Amino acid sequence: MVDIQPSNGYIYTMIYRNITQKILNALNDTPVVFINGARQTGKSTLVRWIADNKYPAEYFSLDDLSTLNSIKQSPVDFIRSVKGPLIIDEVQKAPELFSAIKMEVDRDRRPGRFILTGSANILLLPAISESLAGRMEIITLWPFSQSELEGVKNNFVDLLFTSGWPATLSNYSTEPVKSLLSRITCGGYPEVVSRKNRERRDAWFNSYITTILQRDIRDIAKINGLTALPNLLSLLAARAAALFNFADFSRVSTIPQSTLKRYMSLLEMTFLVHKLPAWSSNINKRLLKSPKVILNDSALHCFLINYNPEEKTVNETQIGSILENFVIMELWKEISWSVIRPDIFHFRTQTGHKVDVVLQNAAGQLAAIEVKSKSSVSKNDFKGLEVLKESLGERFIKGILFYSGEKILPFGKKLFAVPISLIWSAPDSQKNKL
Repeated sequence: MVDIQPSNGYIYTMIYRNITQKILNALNDTPVVFINGARQTGKSTLVRWIADNKYPAEYFSLDDLSTLNSIKQSPVDFIRSVKGPLIIDEVQKAPELFSAIKMEVDRDRRPGRFILTGSANILLLPAISESLAGRMEIITLWPFSQSELEGVKNNFVDLLFTSGWPATLSNYSTEPVKSLLSRITCGGYPEVVSRKNRERRDAWFNSYITTILQRDIRDIAKINGLTALPNLLSLLAARAAALFNFADFSRVSTIPQSTLKRYMSLLEMTFLVHKLPAWSSNINKRLLKSPKVILNDSALHCFLINYNPEEKTVNETQIGSILENFVIMELWKEISWSVIRPDIFHFRTQTGHKVDVVLQNAAGQLAAIEVKSKSSVSKNDFKGLEVLKESLGERFIKGILFYSGEKILPFGKKLFAVPISLIWSAPDSQKNKL
């Protein structure tokens, strides 16, 4: 961490983002580096810190109306008026910039010329994604991971593929369930993490969702009348970490399938919702299997379903889906700066055996993870992992069952019960330094 004092005089502490080195590496060999992610995840803070401390660049924000109007008037002239490296924040507000940047990069392909940030994945639009193909590296900044909040350098995803781990661990820390629930309800949005009062967190999320659904998505879609989106987002939160089928969900939500698909694309484009695809050894069959719907942040998830850990009426099924969504997003975040960078899936057989998360590396090897909310587990809890292990043979690296207990316990060859807190408390880890 480091104290930062911007021009307004207010001093705040910046938490190190684990993708920082990845961004710096990309600037060394790629003309355009695009950092995207949901609003308020810290993109502006990160690129301004990089410009001030690691990679000098001139900063422009398209939230500034004068800058935006200047770019829209003549994007080519604007790009060529800046001689050194250039940061353009919230670039989705001026899509015409991409053609101008392409022309400039084709004229001069020096690395590190442009750092772009965007709160909407406008690269889903074919014309834009093709215009910068081979010229741009895309890096996603998620809300804080728990390892970032703890200042932990080790990457849990990479450790999963390490031989002997976690059987070799003898000294590790755990935390009580109450502390785990506190982490989940605080999530990872920088503004929310600092708010310990639930009512103040809810107030922030209420304004945040209103802004995105009524302004950002409307601007992207270029249409009004998106009144069904708030209810749709709440319905998706209620079914987070569950299988998603457009026909079934259309029937439940009373939204026509064609409209539902458009709305889902918009929610994904703004990084609020993600689909976790199904794993199959046959790549073609993966496309036919139902994905899971995942919310981008556990505190957002809790807000949308009005979850309060202090209430005793919460059922185990609800806690299970909250915990699974939380773990999946923590893994997704760690993949963004992982050395191995595995693909992430879920697994389910026709007979009902399932595994919550499957990670596959470039060599086709798999590590599998099951998530349980209980503090005591048995061999029966490993059924899905056992099925996957038997079907994969040597390709199966290891199976982890996360639970709320305190011990790392072996449950057969390559199978372990592991405390959930090990994701962000890997022993002997170094603290990140800015």
